[in-house]
Amino acid sequence: MSSSNAGVRLGIDVGGTFTDVVAISGDGIAVDKMRSVRGGLPRPLWKRLASLTGDRADVALIHGTTVATNALLERTGGRVVLVTTAGFEDLLWLRRQDRAALYDLSRDHPPPVVARDDVVGVRERRGPEGVVELLTESESARVVQWVNARRPDAVAVCFLFAFRDPTHEQQLGGALRTAIGDTPVVCSHEVLPVFREYERVSTTAAEAFLRPVVSAYLDRMGRDARANGIDYLRIMASNGGTLRAEQATQRAAALALSGPAGGVEGARLMGAGSGHQDLLTLDMGGTSADASVIVNGSPLTEPGGVVGGVPLALPHVLIETVGAGGGSIAWLDRGGALRVGPRSAGAVPGPACYGLGGEEPTVTDAALVLGWLDAAHPLADDLPLDVARAKRAIETVATGSGLTVARCAEGIIEIANAAMVRALRRVSVERGIDPRRMTLVPFGGAGPLFTCKMAEALGMRRALIPPHPGVLSALGLAVAPEKIEFVSSLHRSSDELDRHALNDAFQDLEETARRELPYARIQRLADCRYPGQGYELMVGGTGDGQAIATAFHEVHRERFGHADLGGQVDVVNIRVVAERASSGVSVRASERKGAGLVSGRAPLQGLPVATCLRGPVMLDGVDATARIEEGWTATVQETGAILVERT
Repeated sequence: MSSSNAGVRLGIDVGGTFTDVVAISGDGIAVDKMRSVRGGLPRPLWKRLASLTGDRADVALIHGTTVATNALLERTGGRVVLVTTAGFEDLLWLRRQDRAALYDLSRDHPPPVVARDDVVGVRERRGPEGVVELLTESESARVVQWVNARRPDAVAVCFLFAFRDPTHEQQLGGALRTAIGDTPVVCSHEVLPVFREYERVSTTAAEAFLRPVVSAYLDRMGRDARANGIDYLRIMASNGGTLRAEQATQRAAALALSGPAGGVEGARLMGAGSGHQDLLTLDMGGTSADASVIVNGSPLTEPGGVVGGVPLALPHVLIETVGAGGGSIAWLDRGGALRVGPRSAGAVPGPACYGLGGEEPTVTDAALVLGWLDAAHPLADDLPLDVARAKRAIETVATGSGLTVARCAEGIIEIANAAMVRALRRVSVERGIDPRRMTLVPFGGAGPLFTCKMAEALGMRRALIPPHPGVLSALGLAVAPEKIEFVSSLHRSSDELDRHALNDAFQDLEETARRELPYARIQRLADCRYPGQGYELMVGGTGDGQAIATAFHEVHRERFGHADLGGQVDVVNIRVVAERASSGVSVRASERKGAGLVSGRAPLQGLPVATCLRGPVMLDGVDATARIEEGWTATVQETGAILVERT
């Protein structure tokens, strides 16, 4: 069974405060929300999943996990031994010779995931033209003995020019696997067969660092799923597609942005259902807010990024994260200025208004004090809200800043909003995209509260609130396509690539992709640049070299404002994406009928299609609350989403 033809598709998104669940079947969409626990899944999860799926046997579970992200942030992966070409042992520490902060000489980059004493140089060398120094059997034996003595949790092997000729990596990797049994051995030509030595060794080391913890987590989850009658498990990857659990264990670093990618896919689905193709998305959860952008119905992707200070040269959906969530803590700096985040109250103890032991003021407390949240309307998991506790918490910073409690709460909201607007600008304006022509899609438990404020700050006139905004990431997981990517270095001028030469270059990658994901749609991509440029832009790789060059000129002009139409274009890497979409899904909200407008509040779900409300009005939902400001209208769409427009 594939997830595309499962009778029930379950999406599970584990956040810092809540774990969200969406079940999609022919009967519609069912949602659930429960408080997260640190280091795993909430105990009631499996029992509550059974209530969502009934006695159905054809269930596919798609999971967005933070295990890889947390391991990088907290440095809780396995102990890694790095095996590299002699003379390059310090590469992880030399980095790119860039500063952690341009004007702060006291700031350092986070340390690598490998200890310097766990790096061994190997007497071997390949150059661009072939072997410079042969890897001998005696040298292989010496290195194997050295690695064995360290008893690592995983081994990373990264040799110079292995992306062009992996023979030496294959030779030593095979010897290590024979000698150390079940300990993972990760070779760079298997993870990232492209040039740029630093990014390749960093990504390979990260893969080795993550593989033990990811493998253990997915093994445990697979056993739990099977014990509860679910045989089909897929994991969301950073590129916005899903992998089989066994594929994910071999691509652990590709899960570093697993959760946020699900939200972008959910936003894309909502936009498509309402006829909006160009979207700015903002997922505001309990701990952070994630901004992204969708152009012409497709999320923007990047070939690499940094997670927890670790460069990963792997494709991922463009995500800009800021520490502005519902649980972000307000505080006063040494100058007495009001600040918000990045520290968060999380799920435990949570905001003060939860009554679970938290005493520090948060964004959620501020929203409750201002009346944005309704104390009579419990949050997810039947969590009651205590206005008195929220006021006492806000008062602790209001007193020190000379503000009233109400004005301090407004300030907390304004600061959090400004942080999210900055993130939205970085994914749009800084990439040559005008947000004023786009539609804002706010989601997460707290995102819809800021809909109009964020749109006004960006000059936007339109927003789309999903019918279940609080669990949109889980919905995106449930409907995400099956996807896998492969990349290879090429380094050819576009002038040299006629259609036949380009087909030959892509052939091996396409054959591998079809083996890994049969009956998938195959897409060709190319990383291109002008000669002398340091980095590339990704464009479509169809047609011949001239077609690729034309596409690159257009993308370069859009991104940077200029293009050298007569200049040479170098094709540096080629990529193949195999994708198999899930079957059609209804995104309509649940049919539960809600009451109409009462005292400035109305239900977020259940309003009749074409209902039009004028702000200011609060919309209370089963999984989130939305605020429509004065000067804006909210109209219910056929999908159950709410179109918010400036009047």
